[in-house]
Amino acid sequence: MKDPTLAVSGKADAAKEPTKSNSLLEVLVERIVTGIFPAGSKISEPELARQFAVSRGPLREAMMRVEALGLVERIPHVGARVVALSPQKLAEIYAVREALEGMAARQACENITDEEIAGLETLLQTHQTHIEQVDGASYFHQHGDFDFHYRIIKASRNSKLISLLCDELYHLLRMYRYQSPRSHSRPERALNEHTQILAAIKERDGELAEMLMRRHIMRSRTLIESQLKKD
Repeated sequence: MKDPTLAVSGKADAAKEPTKSNSLLEVLVERIVTGIFPAGSKISEPELARQFAVSRGPLREAMMRVEALGLVERIPHVGARVVALSPQKLAEIYAVREALEGMAARQACENITDEEIAGLETLLQTHQTHIEQVDGASYFHQHGDFDFHYRIIKASRNSKLISLLCDELYHLLRMYRYQSPRSHSRPERALNEHTQILAAIKERDGELAEMLMRRHIMRSRTLIESQLKKD
């Protein structure tokens, strides 16, 4: 007869697997985004399993999810490597982002709540204080820019836009911003543009909000392309 305690234990272990996978996912994403795992570097699953003291099951699940986020790519006869963002890839990401985030801003005008608008106003006030305190040095590294965009995307209430922008592109953009030189950033101007976008959303002016968001992202793309040419 099967020991019932083993059955209970087995269920408990199975329940822990998703939790382990979620925790590993968060750790792997942050290590890739911050450059602890450098762009182009090979990732050894057996080594990670030893390092994190986990079985291959949850690790494999976490790696599949990191790959789905576009942070890791598998190369035949080589294995898993951290993705390297080429100028062409960045240009493609920003072109998609410009169109989709413009749409998200327009739809946010229709669906955002007054409480969410108040939260965004408070967020931008916090960003202003932060920029003044650190002279803009770590504005983007603290997710300030992306937190603003992230909230507007969520406020669009469009599940497809949220999936495309918050899952597939979000961490790739964070990775680039975190690892790029400070000369690529323009925190004071970005904050001013965020303020203008929020004002349009507060007025529920979808056409203006979309135009301002697209222009905001286009300027970021132009700045990045210019800097990459210099580099």
